[in-house]
Amino acid sequence: MAVVLLAIDPDTGDGHCPAMFVEKETGDLLFQGWMVTDPRVLADVDEHSRITETESVVRLPARMRAIILEALHGHGATVR
Repeated sequence: MAVVLLAIDPDTGDGHCPAMFVEKETGDLLFQGWMVTDPRVLADVDEHSRITETESVVRLPARMRAIILEALHGHGATVR
């Protein structure tokens, strides 16, 4: 599976997280972020969309909203 980096958090100090990718063959989006472990947050999410044992919830910072939208609209392979 080949992936292309679409966006990375400009405030990441070491350049690796959080980030957003697209899988070239399928066009699926992949998100790298902080794993959510707070039971209250997971319960809230599970109320709306059941979290199965093969899934996880990932947190991305609010400051990435505009970056993600820009990347989805095709304004460059890497938005920093």
